[in-house]
Amino acid sequence: MPDVMSSSRLVGVGVGPGDPELVTVKGVNALRAADVVVVPVMDTGERGRAEATVLHYVPQEKVLRIVFALNERSDHSRREAAWDAAGERVAELLRVHGSVAFATIGDPNVYSTFTYLAHTIGELVPDVVVETVPGITAMQDLAARSGAVLTEGTEPLTLVPVTAGAAVLKDALAGPGTVVAYKFGRQAAEVAEALRETGRIEDAVWGSALGLDGESIRSAAELDGAPLPYLSTLIAPARRDGTRGGKL
Repeated sequence: MPDVMSSSRLVGVGVGPGDPELVTVKGVNALRAADVVVVPVMDTGERGRAEATVLHYVPQEKVLRIVFALNERSDHSRREAAWDAAGERVAELLRVHGSVAFATIGDPNVYSTFTYLAHTIGELVPDVVVETVPGITAMQDLAARSGAVLTEGTEPLTLVPVTAGAAVLKDALAGPGTVVAYKFGRQAAEVAEALRETGRIEDAVWGSALGLDGESIRSAAELDGAPLPYLSTLIAPARRDGTRGGKL
């Protein structure tokens, strides 16, 4: 058993939006160096996107699924109980192993389950060393695949989780710069309405399952109100006049 006081490490590793080729070299090294790689799931029988990516680089026997109420927003007590149980399980692992990696899609510091886990572990195992390895985000991947430019010159960039409500997105769209919306699939109709009301729909693009089977990248003008995959991403580029260096 390792000396938790001096050697145990919890490493949040961003494994990108789903395409295994978009995991960084540092991320792969961190996954392979860990004694155990934890992946978050909603059900122990499912294989989530993080696990599918991880398995390109580490063997199955090194991967452990831990249940989080990832999409639970209405039942706060259930969500808290899932976080607490996950934290206890990871704390147990840290008492046995010197290094535990937690694989998260995207980046561990951008709307990631790892944030909650690290907070819980900090209370349960106060002397553990917590580190993160950055990952490529869905907005970067969608920008690359669609040709949408995220920012130019002095333009701001606003990232909005639509789980906070379509009104928050509408406020952002009314402002300057590029707006990116995450997790908007269940509110696709409200998002399309906000884009139309603010005059931003023609240049906007959305995508889901980027780099995976079933990838879809389309103009937001095609949104017809039908629900989309939960992890859909939208980019509404800044209003630009077409001149080179116009925002410098």
